[in-house]
Amino acid sequence: MNFNILVTGGAGYLGSIMVPDLLQLGHKVTVLDSFMYKQSSLNHICHHPNFSVVRGDIRIESVMAPLIKKADIVIPLAALVGAPMCSQDPVGATTVNHDAIVLMLKLLSKQQMVLMPTTNSAYGTGDKNNFCTEESPLNPISIYAKEKVGIEKELMQRENAISFRLATVFGMSPRMRIDLLVNDFTYRAVHDRFVVLFESSFKRNYVHVRDVSRVFQHAMSNFDKMKGQIYNVGLSEANVSKRELCEHIQKQVPDFVFLDAPVGKDPDQRNYIVSNAKIEATGFTPMFSLDAGISDLIKGYTMIKNTRYGNV
Repeated sequence: MNFNILVTGGAGYLGSIMVPDLLQLGHKVTVLDSFMYKQSSLNHICHHPNFSVVRGDIRIESVMAPLIKKADIVIPLAALVGAPMCSQDPVGATTVNHDAIVLMLKLLSKQQMVLMPTTNSAYGTGDKNNFCTEESPLNPISIYAKEKVGIEKELMQRENAISFRLATVFGMSPRMRIDLLVNDFTYRAVHDRFVVLFESSFKRNYVHVRDVSRVFQHAMSNFDKMKGQIYNVGLSEANVSKRELCEHIQKQVPDFVFLDAPVGKDPDQRNYIVSNAKIEATGFTPMFSLDAGISDLIKGYTMIKNTRYGNV
């Protein structure tokens, strides 16, 4: 079955992978994006007759209302993402990550479907064993995680909604993000050959950006079975510490050196192991391993280098 799908923030890191996938499946896709990063990540699909794009702000009702009216499914990807950005602009974090979603929920009919990414960073430091299921108490540390927790509660009051608590995403994308942990460490391995680790034993879960796209497709195909639920989405074999992540990278970049810092703390205090059993029970299985994603990143970083203020 083909749908009319509205993807907000569709030119971002997740959207620029997901939108082409949805078009390939035969859906009609409208992207609403502010293009605040001046990205051209959807250039390659402008030829597609089922692709529409609108430049605008998700916080403005006159922009959102006509687009939502035409949609069968809304995928709200637009957000100020990550703790550093939200700390830098706490007002923007609240208006984009919370208030704009409240507006969207107000404009939706009961029949319209919402598939929303949230974050498993809401688990904070996990329980006493650092193990987290969807039923675990939430302990968000950052402004970003706190806003996501708040909006997830409002989202799940809708029957026709699914929340995906995404693990830390990795992998190449047309709108690249080098700040995400796997992407960051692999970039440092390729270009700097070393990284200093703070609290290297801290663990978290990871998921490839293409598997994020796949889980949204899976939910569309199984919506009646999955609706009204929250799902962790990550690689079950990739609940790894920062040191273990570096060991994975070192297998492919042998001269990569990583050292434990003798003093200091990581400002990011997340430390947890996440269960993905619930999403796996619906029939979803990730396709892209951590090692495969690192291999992709190494190829990508052969082509791109962040040299905005350098001479080489």
